[in-house]
Amino acid sequence: MRRVSLAWVVVLALVLAVSWPAQPCASAQADTWVSIGPGGGRIYAVAIDPQTPTTLYAGTWGGGVFKSTDAGGTWAAVNTGLTNNDVRAIAVDPQTPATLYAGTTGGLFKSTNAGCNWTAVNGGLTAMAVVALAVDPQSPATLYAGTYDSGVFESTDAGGSWTAVNSGLTNMEVRALAVDPQSPATLYAGTSGGGVFQSTNAGGNWTAVNTGLTNMYVRAIAIDPQTPATLYAGTAGGGVFKSTNAGGNWTAVNTGLPRMYVYAMAVDPQSPATLYAGTWGGGVFQSTDAGETWAAVNTGLTQMCVYAMVVDPHSPATLYAGTDGGGVFKSTNAGGNWTAVNSGLTALEVHALVVDPQTPSRLYAGTSGGGVFRSTNAGGNWTAVNTGLTQMYVYAMAVDPRSPATLYAGTSGGGVFQSTNAGETWAAVNTGLTNRSVYAIAVDPQSPTTLYAGTNGGGVFRSTDAAGTWVAVNTGLTSMNVRALAVDPQTPATLYAGTCDSGVFESTDAGESWTAVNTGLTNIEVRALAVDPQTPATLYAGTGGGVFQSTNAGGNWTAVNTGLTNPYLWAIAIDPQTPATLYAGTDGGGVFKSTNAGGSWAAVNTGLTNPYLWAIAIDPQTPATLYAGTSGGGVFKLVRFHHNVYLPIVLRAFSTPPIVCNGGLQSGD
Repeated sequence: MRRVSLAWVVVLALVLAVSWPAQPCASAQADTWVSIGPGGGRIYAVAIDPQTPTTLYAGTWGGGVFKSTDAGGTWAAVNTGLTNNDVRAIAVDPQTPATLYAGTTGGLFKSTNAGCNWTAVNGGLTAMAVVALAVDPQSPATLYAGTYDSGVFESTDAGGSWTAVNSGLTNMEVRALAVDPQSPATLYAGTSGGGVFQSTNAGGNWTAVNTGLTNMYVRAIAIDPQTPATLYAGTAGGGVFKSTNAGGNWTAVNTGLPRMYVYAMAVDPQSPATLYAGTWGGGVFQSTDAGETWAAVNTGLTQMCVYAMVVDPHSPATLYAGTDGGGVFKSTNAGGNWTAVNSGLTALEVHALVVDPQTPSRLYAGTSGGGVFRSTNAGGNWTAVNTGLTQMYVYAMAVDPRSPATLYAGTSGGGVFQSTNAGETWAAVNTGLTNRSVYAIAVDPQSPTTLYAGTNGGGVFRSTDAAGTWVAVNTGLTSMNVRALAVDPQTPATLYAGTCDSGVFESTDAGESWTAVNTGLTNIEVRALAVDPQTPATLYAGTGGGVFQSTNAGGNWTAVNTGLTNPYLWAIAIDPQTPATLYAGTDGGGVFKSTNAGGSWAAVNTGLTNPYLWAIAIDPQTPATLYAGTSGGGVFKLVRFHHNVYLPIVLRAFSTPPIVCNGGLQSGD
């Protein structure tokens, strides 16, 4: 490729900036969603190009496959043709690494151009939930797929066709596969409940090899590449087991390993006495004596649930860990320190979004596994703000409307956390909160020290001292599984609770007593509630059967679903300035908008590459700006372009990230 002098680029930019006429944005659309981060997500698989180890792939829950060509510095989604984005396994052809495979809950996909395009390769594959993959390193057209409930399948034509190879395999829940690198007809399958099985004829027959293996729930298998009769099994509850005779016998090797749930393992290919175990809740452990002893190596690792690990084969002090919600972490000193490397990896599950009502450029995202993220420039950049937040699974958030530096986070299992400095630090505020699974939080807009927490199994709790203490307020509430709360902004002693199995309940005495208000509500799985801020007798319920409206404070409900082609709702938002304008976030159908109080709906999904919605938030000062929290796609922002806007064309000299997919070009030059 010809290289142009940077000086000439700068000169050209200056000339064009002053001389080129303003150009109209002729192709601008009225409503377009753009992905704005933050980086992270649930990472089930990490794979490395064995020939060019700066090229990595991450398989995510809900976000598909992401690729990095700069050792994790930046990532980009590579999902063209990938019709299922729940990726559980990735395997790279060691001889032709532009060929790779992705196992998903919807079948197997293959790429022959390093992820730029994918094609389903499911011929003969009778089970679609592929959770493990292994490639024969000597004959990579031979590969194996482990399925969730139908055992192992083999392909000898690079995925062109598949055959079940389950003779002797008495447990069909396969969670791990490994191939002997020196004798690839020997392979191992780790199962959920059946232990380890071995085949010495490429899957033709299997034999259980469990002597000494006291935990049969195997999640990971790793083979010593230099002495492949030595292998390790990571189990769910029993820690790590080691065999030095190809599975003939096993011994527990857990000294120094306090976390017994091991979901990932990796061996240093150059010094195989060094190995790593990724655990559930305990982070990463390292052994330098072939598993005899272990030590935690977690400095900088902010998410302790690890699903995947891989070692750079050329520089084995460099390793990567895929975590549950925290994205990918990288260490360049054998686990001594870790750094999150998630730029562009937008695969977070965002359950909650709140906008600062006084400074709406400041917003917060509550995520599953990544804790809380804050942006101070309307989503332009994000920062994780989790100091003191000991539970990273955030399902609900609320902000004090009068003092918006005070905010609350409801978590799964950790109760409620409060920050009084805009998220810089958090403290648990759970005195009296006997149920710590908080799915909804609502603040009294007139007396913000009064707030309510809706829990999973414990009903509603109320605090009148800014979460200092809590009291259960459940009289008349026949379901304790509360998914949504809404307060009447004009008469805040009136509030509503949406339950997942008993519809809507109303309280007119600040939660002291509750009454079911379900007349006309034909679906009682209520996931979202919203009150009209100007006419609060009008309210909306988002259910598993669409949207329902009440115009008499819950006295009666009417389905308002015309045009709503997906009835599975998780979020409802009302335009505070024009309350006849509503937005509904659905599970798989994206976002729908109504401009006539639910009379009719139309999808507004241009640019929304992830249609699975958990949350919607509206800028209260500029309601045309709204945000959507997705399941596996992070946050999207609805950008409103105004027609007849003219912009000058200005070219600037800047460094660009490596090109991931562009006509087969795979590097920055």
